[in-house]
Amino acid sequence: MEHKRYFFEKFGITERLLERCLGEALSAGGDYADLYFESVAATSLGLDEQIVKSASQGVSAGCGVRVVSGERTGYAYTDDLAADRLLRAARTAALIANGPAKQTVQGFTETETPSLYPAPAADLDTDLAMKLELVMRADRAARKYDPRITQVRASYADELRRILIAASDGTYASDTQPLARMSVFVIAKDGERMSKGSSGGGGRVRSAILPAQRGRSILRKRRRGRRFCS
Repeated sequence: MEHKRYFFEKFGITERLLERCLGEALSAGGDYADLYFESVAATSLGLDEQIVKSASQGVSAGCGVRVVSGERTGYAYTDDLAADRLLRAARTAALIANGPAKQTVQGFTETETPSLYPAPAADLDTDLAMKLELVMRADRAARKYDPRITQVRASYADELRRILIAASDGTYASDTQPLARMSVFVIAKDGERMSKGSSGGGGRVRSAILPAQRGRSILRKRRRGRRFCS
């Protein structure tokens, strides 16, 4: 789903509702107001000895309202994006001002923002089973690298943050910010000797490229420092 329309299609937000909320925010005479919508979808997985030890997935969303009146600023927040809750938050933030209502917003002009992240949002929108397979691939990559690897722990986490900002000057902008991270810990044994290695990393990259990178990276780094079980 294109991030510019995400809040409209997912939560039923409309331009008319944005106009009404900004109108309420300026109803007590504020000079400027803006609405900051944010939605975060997050996933976390932990694997130990090829057994899933932890798994979580959830979505949180909310809207912050800011009203500026002279040198004073009023804030309000709601984690319920229903129209009545948004309007209530706007009225609460408006209390910072004390004067006649300002002219309401009528229509918006979108502020074009460049795409700063090479990872497509859809890459992190996959289901939990596909993300678990990524962790299993890291486990297999680590075990395949050296037969002395006896224990592998792998973890994966990602978040997909979507943002929409609408302001009383008639502008609005939106963005999508993906983030993924993977880490792997291994134990190698050779007789009575034991060695440990770990590595982690990530960024705003395709989650699919992480498993093989992390599984092999640990072992290469460990071997450059000293050989396993030496």
